[in-house]
Amino acid sequence: MWKFIVRRLLITTPQIILLSVIVFLLAKMMPGDALTGLIDPNIKPERIAEMREKLGLNNPWYVQYKDWIVGAVQGDFGQSFKYKMPVSDLIWQRVVNTFWLSLVSTIMIYAIGLPLGIVSGRYNDKLIDQLITGYTYIGFATPIFIFGLVALWVFGFMLGWFPTGGSVEPGLEPGTLQYILSKLHHLLLPSLSIALIGTVGTVQYLRSEIIDTKQKDFILTARAKGASESRVYNRHIFRNSILPIAAFFGYEIVNLINGTVFIERIFSYPGMGNLFIESIQLRDFSVVTALVLLSGILAILGALLSDIILSIVDPRIRIK
Repeated sequence: MWKFIVRRLLITTPQIILLSVIVFLLAKMMPGDALTGLIDPNIKPERIAEMREKLGLNNPWYVQYKDWIVGAVQGDFGQSFKYKMPVSDLIWQRVVNTFWLSLVSTIMIYAIGLPLGIVSGRYNDKLIDQLITGYTYIGFATPIFIFGLVALWVFGFMLGWFPTGGSVEPGLEPGTLQYILSKLHHLLLPSLSIALIGTVGTVQYLRSEIIDTKQKDFILTARAKGASESRVYNRHIFRNSILPIAAFFGYEIVNLINGTVFIERIFSYPGMGNLFIESIQLRDFSVVTALVLLSGILAILGALLSDIILSIVDPRIRIK
């Protein structure tokens, strides 16, 4: 087990290094640089040239990359010209909100998707299966931003059941019960919007695996030996069908974080996704670069997490 994890880590390390180089070079190709937006346009060109030299913006790209990556490893991604604060502090403020949004969405996805997938696979071609399959088809065909807009309009503006923006009601003291309940209230509708669309993949994967596993020889043998249907499903079919779900768990987390970009923007939720869109619009160089790098690292770590989980669930497929 540990050999497998070490081997995967050795593969992951050069991937992250290559990702950082690509992100840096793409950022260098963008209009402007880290100084853009930080200076007064009325400053004399000589003073601007001095500032560029002081910041090392006239150095060769590989020297700038070395300085940037050394700072990134130490948690220094530069300064945001819009918020006038260190990028690392700004991202940390937003990543907490995105973490809770992703966590609640993940819980909802599996709380909804697993039961629906089990029922749909067990009673395939029955009316209940047709209803669940119809829901998944609609979910696959509906863009998440469209669903989010409809949910916001119906449950936020028309019915007024949920807040239409923000992450907490202003004026509440952090740590109090009212503050926690307000945070949860603001989380529910965005999380549910993500979950109702994100769960369709889980339902379809699980349904297909259950239908396929039901036809395996070892299932027929278990039934022939007189095992009850509940034992057949709980001990044999479901255990073997859950493997693809476990395998894609890491990817699901990454997709959630990336998918929150649209939901956070629609619900004006102050998370990493909303910050990413704002930074692109304002060409906040340092923030965009840091967020793209962190998103890529999360994708790589998500793949690593999926491989590790799958190797734990089914040691037979572990690489020797």
